[in-house]
Amino acid sequence: MQMKFVKILALPVLLIAIALWFGCAPKKVERVKTAEIADGTVDPAQWGKVYPVEYDLWKKTGEPTPAGKSRYKRGYDEGEARPDKLDEFPFLALLYNGWAFGTEYKEPRGHFFMVQDQLEVDPGRIKAGGSCLTCKTPYAPVLQKQMGRDYFAKPYTEVHEKIPDEHQTLGVSCIDCHNNRDMSLKISRGFTLGKALETIGVEERKLTQQDMRTLVCAQCHVTYSITKDAQMKSTDVFFPWEGGTMGNITIENIIKKLRSNPPSREWTQSVTGFRLAFIRHPEFELFSNNSVHWNAGVACSDCHMPYTKVGSQKVSDHRVMSPLKNDLKACQQCHAESPEWLRNQVFAIQDRTMSLFIRSGYATATVAKLFEMANRAETGGKRIDRTLYDQAKNHYEEAFYRVIYIGAENSVGFHNPTEAMRILGDAASQAGKAEGLLRQALAKAGIAVPVKVDLELAKYVNNRGAKKLMFKPEHEIKDPLATR
Repeated sequence: MQMKFVKILALPVLLIAIALWFGCAPKKVERVKTAEIADGTVDPAQWGKVYPVEYDLWKKTGEPTPAGKSRYKRGYDEGEARPDKLDEFPFLALLYNGWAFGTEYKEPRGHFFMVQDQLEVDPGRIKAGGSCLTCKTPYAPVLQKQMGRDYFAKPYTEVHEKIPDEHQTLGVSCIDCHNNRDMSLKISRGFTLGKALETIGVEERKLTQQDMRTLVCAQCHVTYSITKDAQMKSTDVFFPWEGGTMGNITIENIIKKLRSNPPSREWTQSVTGFRLAFIRHPEFELFSNNSVHWNAGVACSDCHMPYTKVGSQKVSDHRVMSPLKNDLKACQQCHAESPEWLRNQVFAIQDRTMSLFIRSGYATATVAKLFEMANRAETGGKRIDRTLYDQAKNHYEEAFYRVIYIGAENSVGFHNPTEAMRILGDAASQAGKAEGLLRQALAKAGIAVPVKVDLELAKYVNNRGAKKLMFKPEHEIKDPLATR
């Protein structure tokens, strides 16, 4: 029996030896490439010749997302009208009046449509010139390098026309995130994110692959300021991170930087007459500020680009979307609970955030109307106590920036639930202090203030901008906890 076993083993060994002798040993498996990607190649179709699976998934970002999956984000759902945030939250139309965001503020359709959405939005939204293209086109780094300061200051249409005709509506592309030689992740926006990382003491060469799986997203999913010169021409796009650190860029730090930097005051709020800065989609700042998932080492790509199987290949899903719209598949990589249970947890977080956002938003809008009343009274000859007025203004700005921080952040609090609630709680508190001071100032001037201030929302939500947009009440989001 033992002799037979030895003979059986000897046969495959002999065959392998013969194969090696005649040069027929199996070759090492290598990734098949159908073409090389030349340096500077922007066209995603050319990258798709080498990585066809990822390219096909990327193209799906141009398709509508499944309807009914998300409670508060219906930006490009199948069969549904794309809502405007000014219809969803009428108080924003009041707070943003005097600013292009107060005319049309559509929920985004996603990466594929970034430039197209700009071309279709109210023209006031692109008055900041070429700066507006910084996160929208893969040609932004090249244009900024070629044009220097003119890239920021020149009219939007003039800068946009420098993009090759065939790519004038091309949104985020492969070259924005990947090195063409080896597909490693890269920071293509050195003139914005690169400078910001240096400001907070981060050395790019020391970043890990997992760091990069968040930071390539942080090139655009951040808040930024479009600074202005004396003639209100754009001079730069910068991230107000000075004073922060990686994992600790707080709302307090952002507000301090914006309020102490006069060029950041980009616009004048018509209701109050105040020159203000602005806060845009701070997903990275909220998520990275000590959130549970950040502390667990989770990257943006883990949730928004989870691994998926296409045929025999396992790839990162380049159809970037909310996990809610992908049936929580990303969450189930770590969580054992059912998709239904997970969805209910997300909704519970978002309901609480939404409720406090709406309440603090209306409280802040009420203060804005009280300032309007005080300004009108002063113009009419009444004397308003400037000490009380200035104290109220300070609290009002603190409330305003906190409200728009959470309003512009696209997770409805989920990226960092405890921090979102803290920020909104502080917003409500600051608005309450401002209201109390203003009521005191108005009373001293002999002006009767009603208990409930009329916000006159109709004049802000109707006939907006060049398109004369009208309020769509069917899109308004009501306080989900108002009757509980």
